[in-house]
Amino acid sequence: MRFYRPRSDSGFFYEPGGTLRWIVTVVVSALVGAGATLGVVAATRNESLSPSTINNSAPPASATKPMSVNVNINDDITQVVKKVEPDVVAVVNYTTTSNFFTQQSQTQESDIGSGVYFYKNGDNAYIVTNNHVVQGGSKVQIVLMTNKRVNATVVGTDPYTDLAVLRVPASTFPGIQPAQFANSDDIQVGEPAIAIGTPMGLDFADTVTAGIISGDQRMMPVEDPTSDAVLDYQPVIQTDAAINPGNSGGPLLNAAGQVVGINCSKIVAPNFEGMGFAIPSNEVLNIAFQIMKTGHAVHPALGIEGIDLSSIPSGYLPNNIPVDYGVYIESVDSANAKRAGLEQGDVIIALNGKTVQSIADLRTELFTLKPGQTVPIVVYRGDRKLTLQIKIGEEQSPNTTESGSSSNQSSQNPFGSGGGSIFPNPFNSTNPFGY
Repeated sequence: MRFYRPRSDSGFFYEPGGTLRWIVTVVVSALVGAGATLGVVAATRNESLSPSTINNSAPPASATKPMSVNVNINDDITQVVKKVEPDVVAVVNYTTTSNFFTQQSQTQESDIGSGVYFYKNGDNAYIVTNNHVVQGGSKVQIVLMTNKRVNATVVGTDPYTDLAVLRVPASTFPGIQPAQFANSDDIQVGEPAIAIGTPMGLDFADTVTAGIISGDQRMMPVEDPTSDAVLDYQPVIQTDAAINPGNSGGPLLNAAGQVVGINCSKIVAPNFEGMGFAIPSNEVLNIAFQIMKTGHAVHPALGIEGIDLSSIPSGYLPNNIPVDYGVYIESVDSANAKRAGLEQGDVIIALNGKTVQSIADLRTELFTLKPGQTVPIVVYRGDRKLTLQIKIGEEQSPNTTESGSSSNQSSQNPFGSGGGSIFPNPFNSTNPFGY
């Protein structure tokens, strides 16, 4: 995520030797402001305001007594924070680097995000966070609100939904209940939203921000953190609660203190403010429990390797293809894809009746299907348009950490078994989404 530092927190700048000028400015401003306020009050009362009126008019009795304001600090946000804050942790990712001069490896802190304790099973406690928080790490620690550090095991990761699950001893959370999750299908636009996390590092751990649910079905890209390649588009919750680097993986909560989403990204392009996004809680639990059960999530797969037709340099474009969109098939890897009649060089333009402009479109539609389902797929083979029937297979999500056996697997073309593109890599344009 790109982060823009404000020019100044207050907007005021100190000028040496300018103390007198500053005092005069403040006094004049105060007098002008007071005069303007009195003028407005008089106008609204339809009264003339003269020096005699001011001097001879006694203030009302209520103005001489302090106003009593009742504030119940045990309600709303404070109660939510007290309830959920013990479940929220900082997640510290460490990577191993090699010293060129000493030829020795060393582990160093590389990234900090957030996570939330959501499940307990016997001697184990489980924490959900974002995949991009732990991706590439050789070691992961969590930091509790007491500042205690605990080594965590990465149970599994899923780059396609940007989720990961960590495991620590249950004794890490003595007497603390896992956070409760709400049904994200029931959220309403305009209801309160509260975020807890670790923005900008451990110095700001347990930061609380609040706003509202701004939208409940925003289609946003899921990116590979290392290549910025768009892996998928998924529906997310939009909020105007402040989300900053380090909030990734932390909870977005409703007024009852239930998790409605896991914060994952924000728009950081110029002229955008207050547009953060969270993965809905129903999707989080679905993927997290799959990872806890088998170490990975299962997604439908076509069994091919592909590349966006639009990203192929003009000199390499296939001949006679009458479209400038779709997914060019580089290889056909699965038995299902071969039985369907797909061939290297075909260009996929539709799946299950939905137009396919790119790999992200293909994956988004593919992820609405179930393994074993047979659906139509439309391709161009040269200038011939063909409609074939393909049986959907399944794919296990890779472990993206250094210790994962599939950590080096490319996520650009996750429809098959891997392999490099036969075309040069296109230049990636700057994408304003994500951390």
